[in-house]
Amino acid sequence: MSLQISTLPNGLRVVTEHMPGLLSASVGVWVLAGGRHERPEQNGIAHFLEHMAFKGTTKRTPLQIAEEIEDVGGYINAYTSKEMTAYYARCLSADVALALDVISDIVLNPVFDPKEIETERHVILQEIGQALDTPDDIIFDWLQEVSYPDQPFGRTILGPAERVGAFSRDDLRAFVAQHYGPDQMIISASGGVDHAAIVAQAEALFGGLAAIGAGGMDVAAFVGGERRQVKKLEQVHFAMAFEAPGYRHPDVHAAQVYAMAMGGGMSSRLFQKIREERGLCYSIFAQSGAYEDTGSITLYAGTSKEEIGDLARLTMDEMKRAADDMTEAEVARARSQLKAGLLMGLESPSNRAERNARLLAVWGRVPDAAEAVAKIDAVTTADVRRFAAELAGAKSALALYGPVAKAPGLEAIRERLAA
Repeated sequence: MSLQISTLPNGLRVVTEHMPGLLSASVGVWVLAGGRHERPEQNGIAHFLEHMAFKGTTKRTPLQIAEEIEDVGGYINAYTSKEMTAYYARCLSADVALALDVISDIVLNPVFDPKEIETERHVILQEIGQALDTPDDIIFDWLQEVSYPDQPFGRTILGPAERVGAFSRDDLRAFVAQHYGPDQMIISASGGVDHAAIVAQAEALFGGLAAIGAGGMDVAAFVGGERRQVKKLEQVHFAMAFEAPGYRHPDVHAAQVYAMAMGGGMSSRLFQKIREERGLCYSIFAQSGAYEDTGSITLYAGTSKEEIGDLARLTMDEMKRAADDMTEAEVARARSQLKAGLLMGLESPSNRAERNARLLAVWGRVPDAAEAVAKIDAVTTADVRRFAAELAGAKSALALYGPVAKAPGLEAIRERLAA
């Protein structure tokens, strides 16, 4: 592998990783602006912009955008997250220049045609409606809202329907002007790519843009709270979040190992105790999420209205036990799962391009896989037990959806965990 990083005079960064033997590549533009960069009245606009990128530019119609990539067998897409928006394509190595040209066009030259704005507004409203009809989707939005109330970090990526229904062409242009500068962008490419060629093309496409400086971002503060939504469903959907380290905190890897050991697979504690031994649910998992200045450990399960109390109590009991009896074997297995997930993911040029962009945005460099593996390997059983003990006293949030009358409240859950 050959990883190279260049920075243009206006601050645009280009990171490439040549993967020998590959005839395909992934290339994209990562913009360091996402949901948490929105003001309250802008909630949902970063995602709206992602949609509008494919609705025509000064050079291409919406159909031409799709056809130019698909005519060569490629694939183009985008996503919006809390901290960035990505526009990327997968293609054959011979078509990397074409893919980057199309991506740069949709990022730099959208026309925001009023008719297309109305069409895409309707599409996004349908997307919001679909999320509201999907319990194991919407419950995580609600969990985020009660974890970080009245903060950009707690608001949904899609935004509320009333906001989306009011965005204008000027609103879209204003967000672009504030956040879409070259110094807030990273071009990342992996696979059968040539660094010098991509840098030269980036200079031609982006070099004339002026830097805009970093966009503002409110600090996230985990507060916690409870939301329970009654609805006639077959199951109660149960989700909890606990305040955890951000990605700059030294305990971030201990948090990842803990989450994997607790609920990261079929051998995990929660899966074995609550599904396999007691049969209280079909789906249960734990996961760790880390961001610039905050993070969370999230638990999710779905169960019947009669068994939600038992499921919640058993989950808290397993969390308490982890502080005392998490075993060497469990920690070793969790470390192996994390390392295997990382290394197997790096066989994909798309995953490499995304990882390199994200790490460059966070650290200003791209740590190699060996460094990441070493940090996972450095997590000890004592570290995980200590983290589990600290988590029992951490701020927490609870979201419940469905026939929730028999579900315990957050205070009762906290008391059991602290007992």
